[in-house]
Amino acid sequence: MDSQKVDMFMMANSKFFEAHHLPAIRERLLSLDETKWGMVQTTQYKDPTTSLIISLLAGGLGIDRFYVGDTGLGIAKLLTCGGLGIWNIVDWFLIMGVTREKNMENFQNAIY
Repeated sequence: MDSQKVDMFMMANSKFFEAHHLPAIRERLLSLDETKWGMVQTTQYKDPTTSLIISLLAGGLGIDRFYVGDTGLGIAKLLTCGGLGIWNIVDWFLIMGVTREKNMENFQNAIY
């Protein structure tokens, strides 16, 4: 793959991934076949900042977990009112990392 395309992708999407994943993503994109580039370009990633805002405003209802795709945990948070508030507070610190990990899963699904 063209390194200029890879650099543009990295600049536009680096906030959606953990910092330790970025070198692996770059290497994988450089070795990627040109036919899969369209799939990588069109993959939608969730914004970690948006997930944090959702968690702060409506995390007790599990909406933050529904947003990132953790339906089971979202239902559990909804039924327990955010684990009586404790789970809700813990998610304020974890939800951005969870969102970035889910984005990495989406990236890997797009390239395979």
